Amino acid sequence: MAVLREITDLKAPELAPYTDTSELNLLREGVFVAESPKVIRTALDAGYEAVSLLVEDKYVTGQAADIIARAGDIPVFHGSSAALSELTGYKLTQGVLAAMKRTSLPDIGDILRDSHRIALLENIMNQTNTGAIFRSAAALGFDAVLLTDGCSDPLFRRSVRVSMGSVFLIPWARIGGSSPEYIRTLRGAGFVTAAMALRSDTVTIDDPRVTGADRLAVVLGTEGDGLLPSTIEECDYTIKIPMSHGVDSLNVAAASAVAFWQLGRH
Repeated sequence: MAVLREITDLKAPELAPYTDTSELNLLREGVFVAESPKVIRTALDAGYEAVSLLVEDKYVTGQAADIIARAGDIPVFHGSSAALSELTGYKLTQGVLAAMKRTSLPDIGDILRDSHRIALLENIMNQTNTGAIFRSAAALGFDAVLLTDGCSDPLFRRSVRVSMGSVFLIPWARIGGSSPEYIRTLRGAGFVTAAMALRSDTVTIDDPRVTGADRLAVVLGTEGDGLLPSTIEECDYTIKIPMSHGVDSLNVAAASAVAFWQLGRH
C-alpha cells in the first residue's frame, strides 16, 4: 500500500527527481518523470514502475486515487498547489507527477525484424518536436521510432508530456553509428529509405514507389540544418510535401504528421 507523506521540507532528498532540473542526472539514475494522470496511467499500462508520486492535496482522493492504488508500496508526497509549484518551479496544471524507473530498450534487431514502418530521427534535439513526432508515429500507423546518438532522450519530461504518453506506446531504440552507416543498416534489413528534405530531386510523398513499399523507413532531420548530406545521398528516395502560397517547408513535427498519415499502414 502506498504511504502518504505530506511535504514539509522542500529540500528533502527524496524529492530530488521533482526538483532536479538536469534531465541528464535523472537519466544517469535510471529515472524519468511523467506528468498528468493520463500520461502516468499510460506508462503504468505499458509496464513502467513508479518510484514515487507527487500529488496535489485535492487529487489524492480525486483524479490520482486510482494511480495511487495501482502504484504499490511507494511514497506519495502531497501538498498544496502553492507548495508543489514552489517545489517544481512551475504551476502544475493537473497536479500529479510520477518518478518512474526506466526499462531496457528493445533490441534493435527485433525492431527491424518486426516492423514495416519506421521513423528514423537524425540529431533532433528539440524535446517538443520529439514528443510530437512520437505522438504522430503512434497514432498514424508507424511501428517504431529509431534515434541517432545526436537526438535528445524521448523520456525527458517535455517530450513525455507533449507526446501525451505515446513514447510508451511505440517501441524505440538508439540505432548507433554515424551517417550514412545507419541508413545502410536499414537498407540491409530490407527497408526502402526515404529522406524528407528540400531538394530539387525529390518525389512527392504519394509516389507509389514510396507508398507501395512493404518496409519503409522515413528519415527526418533537425530544424534548420535538416538531414546530413551523407544521409540524403544514401537514402533510396528524397521525399517532399507539396506546398502552396510560397511556403517552402513545415516544422519537422508537422511534416512528420503529414508524412506518417500518407505513408503509414492504416
